[in-house]
Amino acid sequence: MNAWAVQLGAMVLMALLSLPAQAESVRELSSFAGVRDNQLVGYGLVVGLDSTGDQTTQAPFTSQSLTNMLSQLGVTVPAGTNLQLRNVAAVMVTADLPPFSRPGQRLDIVVSSIANARSLRGGTLLMTPLKGADGDTYAIAQGNMLVGGAGAQAGGSSVQINQQASGRIPNGAMVEREVPLNLGGNGGMLELQLNDSDFGTVQRMVTAINNEFGQSVAYARNGRVIALDGPTDDNARVNFMARVENVQVTPTQAPARVVLNSRTGSVVMNSAVTLREAAVAHGSLSIMIDTQFGVSQPNPFGEGETVVVPDADIDIEQQEAYLQIVEGAQLNEVVNALNALGATPQDLMSILEALKASGSLRAELEVI
Repeated sequence: MNAWAVQLGAMVLMALLSLPAQAESVRELSSFAGVRDNQLVGYGLVVGLDSTGDQTTQAPFTSQSLTNMLSQLGVTVPAGTNLQLRNVAAVMVTADLPPFSRPGQRLDIVVSSIANARSLRGGTLLMTPLKGADGDTYAIAQGNMLVGGAGAQAGGSSVQINQQASGRIPNGAMVEREVPLNLGGNGGMLELQLNDSDFGTVQRMVTAINNEFGQSVAYARNGRVIALDGPTDDNARVNFMARVENVQVTPTQAPARVVLNSRTGSVVMNSAVTLREAAVAHGSLSIMIDTQFGVSQPNPFGEGETVVVPDADIDIEQQEAYLQIVEGAQLNEVVNALNALGATPQDLMSILEALKASGSLRAELEVI
């Protein structure tokens, strides 16, 4: 058994340990409509770098931004001045604005270089407005950079650990405006949105919530949304929402699915995957090319030239393949049947696609 089979077997063991359906709280399966983060973005300048900033000749917008900022501070840069600064970098600043945030609260921010700065280590982000999708400013960012990477160079050689062109500033932004959110504004009506669309789970959740309150307060609208008839009073509504979030629900079993990662060769399948009886033959073709370079010398006193002559030796090998029966009604049986083929993860992707096309693989194939 090869190494990937051992790893797949370990994943199967963990999956088998979690086979029995466990009750989960409504909070883990869904969220209230409107209660979500809002993304913020801004453009700013990082100063104080140790000659690792932008090359302004290649990134002219950095010097333009610096000139505009200085003009707002009362400093006039003569027209046509070629600013050759290596301690300034143009950056994009991003942050997530949590729900119910109020002015004065602090946010963590991520600062990323957008030009050719080599490192942002030791820099200071100048005051940067952070705007939402509507163009309004919701926070102001400023502070000293925290960069996790490190690097050094000398004599034409360099070494680098991790990424130095981006960093974080904990509590680096202050909220200036809150996002309006009127929960229960429609007569106390609330909406509960499931993370994954599933009619069976919606039906179970509606039943569990109504049993918790002893009356019909939850109504299914579709396979993802549940309407809740909540109180109109703010304090009572918060108590109602907290009670709903703690209701325990046993979700329905997820559909059989196999996920293939074409970039890494990972193959992951859930416990509902089954295989009907099928015969599979697997073999691989290997081509080896060995090139030897020789030198052709001209005759003495001849007018020829010395040339390099390549000599290529090509060898093709075809591994033997035999039909093997694969079948499995449970996940461990499916894995054992696929491991018996001795295929690599890349080959296994093609085998699974063929099994799906033949009707033997009872699962959805998803390529990511």
